[in-house]
Amino acid sequence: MSDYLDDLARFAAETRLDALPPATVAAAKLVFLDTLGAMLGGSALPENARLAKLAAARSSRESATLLGHSARADSFWAALSNATAGVGLEVDEGNRLGGGHPAIHVIPGALAAAEEQCLPGRRLIEALVAGYEIGSRLGGATTARPNVHSHGTWGTISTAVAVARLAESSAETIRGVMNLAASMSPANSWTPALAGATIRNLYPGRSAFQGLLAVDLLRCGFTGLDDAPADVYSTILGDRFEPDLAVADLGNGYRIEQNYFKFYACCRYNHFALDAIEKIRRVHPLDSEDILRVHVRTIPFGLRMADPAPANMLAAKFSIPYAVAASLVLKTAGVTAFQPAALGDPRISALARRVEVSADPEMSPRGVDRPTARLRLFLRDGRVLEEATIAVRGDAANPVPPGDVAEKFLALSSPVLGEPLARRVAEIAHELDTVKDVRDLTQWLVPA
Repeated sequence: MSDYLDDLARFAAETRLDALPPATVAAAKLVFLDTLGAMLGGSALPENARLAKLAAARSSRESATLLGHSARADSFWAALSNATAGVGLEVDEGNRLGGGHPAIHVIPGALAAAEEQCLPGRRLIEALVAGYEIGSRLGGATTARPNVHSHGTWGTISTAVAVARLAESSAETIRGVMNLAASMSPANSWTPALAGATIRNLYPGRSAFQGLLAVDLLRCGFTGLDDAPADVYSTILGDRFEPDLAVADLGNGYRIEQNYFKFYACCRYNHFALDAIEKIRRVHPLDSEDILRVHVRTIPFGLRMADPAPANMLAAKFSIPYAVAASLVLKTAGVTAFQPAALGDPRISALARRVEVSADPEMSPRGVDRPTARLRLFLRDGRVLEEATIAVRGDAANPVPPGDVAEKFLALSSPVLGEPLARRVAEIAHELDTVKDVRDLTQWLVPA
C-alpha cells in the first residue's frame, strides 16, 4: 500500500524535463540564476573565502568548482562551501509555502554532483525541480517548534533527493535516501542568526554535505527508518507533522513556480515593513530627518527581531528597527545597507532606537490573504503616513519581471567575476536546458 513517502519518491523519480511545463522550466532557470548570484556574492565575505581555501586543502579530488574562487574541491566540500556562501548576504530565494529556502538546499549539492559526473544541464534542472518540490512540501507539512530555524532541517532531504535524481535513481532508492537524510537533519535554532553568530550560515552547507552523504550511505548499505520524516519532525524539530499536507495536490503545479525572490539583503521577515516604506516613498518624498518615530506592527516572530542595536552585519539583517532605519536613511536596504560603514552610521543608529515593533497574532508569513505588516511613520510636522504589505515584491503573488532577477544577479556577481563574465554566465544559465555538460557553465563561475 502506497504512503506519502512513496508518492513523493515516485514524483521525484518521474520528473522529466520533456514533461515539465515551459513555465516550470523557466522558473527553475530563474531560481538557478538567482542562487548562483547569492553564492557568488557571498563568496567574497572573508570567512567564506577562508572556508573555500580550507575546502580545497582538505579535498583529495578537484572535481567541483568553488564559486568565486580559482581553487577547486571535491563535491562534498564544494557543496558545503558554496551553500554556506549562498546565505552570507541574506539574498537567497525562498518559499513561503514550505517555510524555508529550498534552492540553497538543492542547488549547491546538485551542481557539485552534476559537475563531478559531467552531466548535461537538463539533468540538473530535473534534479532542481524534484529536490525543491520535496523539500518545500516536507517543510509545509511541518509545524516547526518556535525556536527551530528551518535552514538545514528538511534541506538535507532536498539535497539527497536532487543528487539521487541526478543518478536517475528508482523511486525505491529515492525513498531510501529521504529516510536516511531525515535522520541526518541537523537541529538548528534561530538564536545564532538573531545574535549575529555566523555559524548560522553553515546550516545549508551542512545540509548539502549530509544530503550528498546520504546517497553514498545508501550505496554502502546503511538503512533508515521506514518513516524518518515523521519521526524527526513530529518529535524533535516540529510540534506537528502532517503527512497528508506533504502530498496535497501533488502534481498539480510545481512549488518552484510559487517561490519568492529577495530584493532586500536581510531576513524576509523584515521585507514586510520595507515594502511598506517603498510604497510610502513613491507617494511622499521623505528625508529621514523628517521622521520623529516609526511603528511596525507585524507577525508575532517580529518581536524577536526588535533589537535596535545589532552587534554586527548578520544580526542587523535580523533586526527590524535597523533594517527600517537603514532603508529610511540610505534609501536602500540592499547589500550596502548592512555593511560596516552603514552599521557605524549614527543617523541609522539614532533612528533605529525610535522604531517600535509590535505583534499581530493574525499575521502570518505564509499567507497572502491579509497584511504581513502595517507601518506608520510619525513625522515632525504632525503628519502620520501609513501603509501595509500583504505579499512582498518578488513573491509569486506579487511577481517581478525576470529582468529584475537578472539585474540582481549581475549586481551580486559582477564585483566577483567582472561584468562581462557575469553577463556570459547569465546567458548560459538562461539556456541551461541545452547545455551538454554543466562544466561549460561552471568554468565561468570563477574570476578571470
